[in-house]
Amino acid sequence: MKGFDTSSLWRVSAFNKARREGQLDVGLGGDRATLLPTTLLADLRRLHSDGTDGDVLEVIAACLRNHESALLYLQLGPYVWPVTLLPREGLYHSPRDALAEGSALSGLRVLGIEPPGVRAPGDAMHDRIASADRYRPIQGFLWTVAINGPRRTLLDEIGGRVAYRLLASNTRELPPTRGAISSAVLRLQREAAPLREIGSWPGMSIERASRLLNALYLNGALLVSRSHPAARDAPVWSRFFGRRR
Repeated sequence: MKGFDTSSLWRVSAFNKARREGQLDVGLGGDRATLLPTTLLADLRRLHSDGTDGDVLEVIAACLRNHESALLYLQLGPYVWPVTLLPREGLYHSPRDALAEGSALSGLRVLGIEPPGVRAPGDAMHDRIASADRYRPIQGFLWTVAINGPRRTLLDEIGGRVAYRLLASNTRELPPTRGAISSAVLRLQREAAPLREIGSWPGMSIERASRLLNALYLNGALLVSRSHPAARDAPVWSRFFGRRR
């Protein structure tokens, strides 16, 4: 966890104690919802039955798919990192900037999910709007967790017999890229390719390609085609290890 600033994070032991005693103070007002929306709950229950409810990228994808805000308690080593996703507003709320942490996020996992304790800036209800410096564009969070987080394989919803291409019009807000990732992004602007081919490009691998495709997909910058002539099945090992994280 080198490089991760823990000064504003809780220890897991203190978090678990506060949760058992009902003492978590995550909201800024008394009107905070106590239940997540039913559609998001259904997705999260499916992840639980699949044994992937601790997979941070699958949980994030569920929130985005349902366009629902949620407070995620993320475990990073002995610490708990509270992150509120606000997909409709394109923001996340956090005591730390995910872009500053990079590879420290490789051990990230979900401890719990609750309704958001904060509202987005500009909301008509001002009582639960937090300090402005705690809100950041969600694109950076999605990108860095996909590229540097624990998941090494494609998200289930974009796997299978598929060809991928970049939606260049949706890449303006993405963090800067360099090296092999930058070259792969440029190439995906010009041509559609399956996972196996992208993984064979210079400096890439199946894992790096999977992480890149996940990052582009979560940011709405990936065209997923199951009917394109270039569509191919993902490598067998990639599908097999997809649920062994």
